[in-house]
Amino acid sequence: MLIGSNNIASHNDDLLKKHQNKFAFTVSEIGDTESIIQKLIDFQIAIPSWALGTGGTRFGRFAGGGEPRSIEEKIEDVGLLHALNNASGAISLHIPWDIPQDYKAIKSLAAQHNLRFDAMNSNTFQDQAGQDNSYKFGSLQNVNKAVRKQAIAHNIEVIQHGIELGSESLTIWLADGSSFPGQLNFRKAYQNTLESLEEIYDALPSNWKLFLEYKCAEPNFYSTTVADWGQSYSYVKKLGDKAQTLVDLGHHLPNANIEQIVSLLLMEEKLGGFHFNDSKYGDDDLTAGALKPYQLFLIFNELVEGMDARGMNHAKDLGWMIDASHNIKDPLEDLLQSVEAIMIAYAQALLVDRKALEKAQEENDVVKAQEILQDAFRTDVRALVAEARLRSGAALNPVELYRSLSVRKNLIGERGLKTLATGL
Repeated sequence: MLIGSNNIASHNDDLLKKHQNKFAFTVSEIGDTESIIQKLIDFQIAIPSWALGTGGTRFGRFAGGGEPRSIEEKIEDVGLLHALNNASGAISLHIPWDIPQDYKAIKSLAAQHNLRFDAMNSNTFQDQAGQDNSYKFGSLQNVNKAVRKQAIAHNIEVIQHGIELGSESLTIWLADGSSFPGQLNFRKAYQNTLESLEEIYDALPSNWKLFLEYKCAEPNFYSTTVADWGQSYSYVKKLGDKAQTLVDLGHHLPNANIEQIVSLLLMEEKLGGFHFNDSKYGDDDLTAGALKPYQLFLIFNELVEGMDARGMNHAKDLGWMIDASHNIKDPLEDLLQSVEAIMIAYAQALLVDRKALEKAQEENDVVKAQEILQDAFRTDVRALVAEARLRSGAALNPVELYRSLSVRKNLIGERGLKTLATGL
């Protein structure tokens, strides 16, 4: 299904008067908003191919129908999102779930939807059909050298696919670890993992980056070989300048200060990017900003401050991607909501009075510092985010237009009710 510019124009015409009134009020309250709007227009958030189907838990999965059955249909779905919000201009593929059969055709299809290929993702947390060795006891850490070599070869294959598609980064997340004391020699597991990563790193093109993700627990529950930002930092520091840490917001122990982690990694020039989501208990993969919008704002507050201090380009110098998918929502609506929440948090962070905050910090004026941050967080910036969409030819209210066009119903009509997204 395609969403035409006429659909968007008609939708915007119906909402324009109300939007203009809100926008005028917001401008009168904030003042100079043009630079913020331009930053919002430039900011793009990649969509992962695996989030386009209904997610689930270990207890079950309830498909919603019309799910993308191929890499082509996944690209088409991200194209739908990008047409609606003009902020989802990249797709992140997962190998072997999304192996292209015709690179030229896939690149052409992506170009038709104004999409680029973001980070490529390897998969050594599952055994794939026909592979020689199992990852039951780990991949890059495995005590069996043949298993390690298999996992290394897979990652290098993923790089090759990415080169053909024009991607410039590889994301590695490892399920490696142990579930029982004594199962694993921690030191040897670390060394095996490092040596494996070094071989993968050596296969990177000169313009590529390697993002090493971490996770505190699951599927192993006693130890994880890349369990936290410190362990990831230890690896990427040893690997070299092209290796950086990737932060998934759901991969921390409860109440971890993610904004501090982000600040320090950025300061050390080892922050590669993000997987945005939200959680209550663990790696819940809920819609970004659904539960902890203030935390999301505080993270962006540190990002804006740290990136500006280093003269970085907000839109291009870090990797921005969603990693959220759950059982009970239409995946495309969920992704639209996540992008909106991320944009709102980013816009609010751009509002922070940096000079006033720095002065309050230097004077140990704790109350004033809190007031400055909460004033920005409590400012309604939705009209700015909508104006950025309007100026870039997208919908003022993407979810409303998605529903009014019955997109999911049309996808079910095209693909069927019992479809299953590849990889899920």
